[in-house]
Amino acid sequence: VQLQASGGGLVQAGGSLRLSCAASGTISDLRSMGWYRQVPGKQHELVATITTGGETIYGDSVKGRFTISRDSAKNTVYLQMNNLKPEDTAVYYCHAEIGRLVTSNFWGQGTQVTVSS
Repeated sequence: VQLQASGGGLVQAGGSLRLSCAASGTISDLRSMGWYRQVPGKQHELVATITTGGETIYGDSVKGRFTISRDSAKNTVYLQMNNLKPEDTAVYYCHAEIGRLVTSNFWGQGTQVTVSS
């Protein structure tokens, strides 16, 4: 399974960006896809995930500003990020959880999001 992320970049505070992540390869029993982010020296932080059933989970710091959505036919997940803040600056990693009885985690290559003040 390969995850290809795109859409990062530089934006001013208050601006918006949209991230995309497409999963390819042999995919069966896709359970969820989502985004985590990491700042140097800190652990991965959950941004948002969405299950194949459409259930969403958001990190507290992005609730009300970010929206995750999916295109199941394309195995693609999107993250619309609005009202961006400098503290949203991080490398954003796409994530997929696959499996039925035993799950496996897959990660994309990461895309940089930089929010200037």
